[in-house]
Amino acid sequence: MATLYTQQDKNIHKTWFLMAVFLVVIVGLGYFISYCYNDYAILYVAIIISVVMNVASYWWSDKIVLSMAGAKPVDRETYTDLYNIVENLSITAGLPMPKVYIINDQSPNAFATGRNKEHAVVAVTTGLLQILNKTELEGVVAHELSHIGNRDILLSTVVVVLVGFISILANIFVRGGMGGRNREEKGGGILAVIGIIFIILSPIVGKLIQLAISRKREFLADASGALLTRYPEGLASALQKISGVSIPMKNANNATAHLFISNPFGASGVAKGIGSLFSTHPPVQDRIEALLGNRVSS
Repeated sequence: MATLYTQQDKNIHKTWFLMAVFLVVIVGLGYFISYCYNDYAILYVAIIISVVMNVASYWWSDKIVLSMAGAKPVDRETYTDLYNIVENLSITAGLPMPKVYIINDQSPNAFATGRNKEHAVVAVTTGLLQILNKTELEGVVAHELSHIGNRDILLSTVVVVLVGFISILANIFVRGGMGGRNREEKGGGILAVIGIIFIILSPIVGKLIQLAISRKREFLADASGALLTRYPEGLASALQKISGVSIPMKNANNATAHLFISNPFGASGVAKGIGSLFSTHPPVQDRIEALLGNRVSS
C-alpha cells in the first residue's frame, strides 16, 4: 500500500531522474546544434551548461523562484497572525519553521519552495491575506507545509529551472535556423530532421513533466493539509474563495505556475474538458469534492 513515505521516496527519485533527463536532453541538443553548425565546440559548452544548471537548480532554484515571484521575507512583528499560523502548524507537522515570504499582489495565492525541509519557504500574497479568515488561511498554510513534508518542493522547484532552460535553448535554436552545416554530407539531412524534431519536442516534454508532477501532488497536499488541521472545510472554503477571484498575478509565469496552490493566471486559467488536461492544476471543484467527500485522486 502506498504511504506518505513511499510518496516522499518517489519524489526524491523523480528529482534525480529529472536531473538525469535534463543532462541527456541538453547534451543531445548540444550535439545536434553543433552538428548543424559544424562546430563541435558547442557540444562541449552544452555539457558544461548541463552540469552547471543541475548544480544551480539544486542549490539556488528556490532563490530564483522567489525572485521571479517578487517575494519578500517578513518577520513575526510585521505579519504576526500569518507567522504564528505557520509556526504552530509547523510544530504540529513536526517540521522545522520555514521562512515566511510575502508577495505584494492582489491575486490570492501561495506556494512553498526550497531544496529540503531545513531550507524551506512558504510565500503568500497580500491578496490571499485580505480575503481569507483564520481557519481558511490555516488550510492554505497546511497545504503548503504538506508540500514541504511530502518533499514536493525540490522536485517542483527544479522543474522551473531545468524545463524553463530547455524551452529557452530550443527557442533560440529554432529562431536561429539551421544554417552553417554542410548539407551534402552523407546522412546529414536525416540527422538534421531528427535534430529539429528533438528540439521542437523538448519544451513539449518539459511541459508534460510539469503537468504530471503538479496535478497529482495537489490532491495529495490537499489531503495531507486537511489531516494536519483536522478541518478539511477550511481548505475547501479557501479554495472556493480563491477560485472566485479572476485577477491574474502580476508576475504570472508559465515556468512557475505549477508551484502555486491555484493557477496564477486567474480563475479562467483552469478549463474544463480537454483544456483541463493542459492546466497545471486540477479543477477546483474536484479538489473541493475530494476534501469534503474524503476521497483523494490516485
